[in-house]
Amino acid sequence: MRRKIMDWNKLAEKVGLPEYIEFPKIDPVPEGVNRPFWSVMIPTYNRTKLLEETIISVLKQAPSPEEMQIEVIDNCSPDVDTEKIVEEIGKGRVSFYRQSYNTGQIGNWNTCINRARGHWVHILHDDDLVLPGFYNRLQSGIEDEPSLGAAFCRHIYMDEDGHWQYLSLLEMRTSGIFTNSLERLIIPGAIQCPAIVVKRNTYEKLGGFYPNFKYMFDMEMWIRIALNYPLWYEPQPLACYRSQTSISGTSALLKSEIPITEGYKLLEVLNSYFPESKANTVLPQVKKAIIIFLMDIIRNNIHQNNLSTAFYQNKELLKYDFSGRVRKGVFGNLILMGKRWINEIKHKFVI
Repeated sequence: MRRKIMDWNKLAEKVGLPEYIEFPKIDPVPEGVNRPFWSVMIPTYNRTKLLEETIISVLKQAPSPEEMQIEVIDNCSPDVDTEKIVEEIGKGRVSFYRQSYNTGQIGNWNTCINRARGHWVHILHDDDLVLPGFYNRLQSGIEDEPSLGAAFCRHIYMDEDGHWQYLSLLEMRTSGIFTNSLERLIIPGAIQCPAIVVKRNTYEKLGGFYPNFKYMFDMEMWIRIALNYPLWYEPQPLACYRSQTSISGTSALLKSEIPITEGYKLLEVLNSYFPESKANTVLPQVKKAIIIFLMDIIRNNIHQNNLSTAFYQNKELLKYDFSGRVRKGVFGNLILMGKRWINEIKHKFVI
């Protein structure tokens, strides 16, 4: 029976979740297939220059094909000859696969997993980078701990021009098993995709990325893994995440209702499979972290003068959650929006 941290029937209908949640099946690699240690899978769509940079960052530290599979999976790009880019940059070292139709981002990522032959899978998006030492450092930890389900490193946030902005939190001062991983991963953005590698067997046992998401599918996956396996942490910042760029789909999503809907969708997906021993302590923390994260998104839109967007997001948030914490946050947002509107009117009057 589902625990009801919120009214499941009402919320599940609002966020569009089925009553029974099934994750996409990941088939094992067939017997007899040569299996390298690494599979670096690069999903892409309509990308040129940044894709080149991503591929080059891998090739600079790539071992032999027997040790590392590198493949670009194109999601049926209509405007870019991705195969030509791969041929020119990869020079035969990087393989290429093109979807026959656009499967969506999650479908493309799940294709990456299914096509991966290696024991460990790195899904590296086409505008992110890895720094020298990424694979060597993580492999040294992975080989010492066979029980691991995933491993990740500290990451660097960069802008769309590749300029470094800031570092993710230093979770541990030395490399090792990531302690209290479940409780620490409930903070959105604790892990960014270029920084994490996952054992293929983990995907085979837990399933692929959940296709009912558009935005928080990666966070759900990392929590699902942490619930079932230990994770390895490397404190050296060895991956670069291109944050909220106008050239990705992220900035558009942050100006929509999707983060609001998916915050509560994530909450209920976790609610569907958390063991009761963890649910009573962890899920309330997840809810608190999601509310803080969504408030940050709304306030960022206010600061960028996207006031109509912020107003709509506030309204959507109240539709899913009318708790005191949310009402207080929305009230503060409305005050901030009012000040912005007044300043705009004053500015126009002075001009």
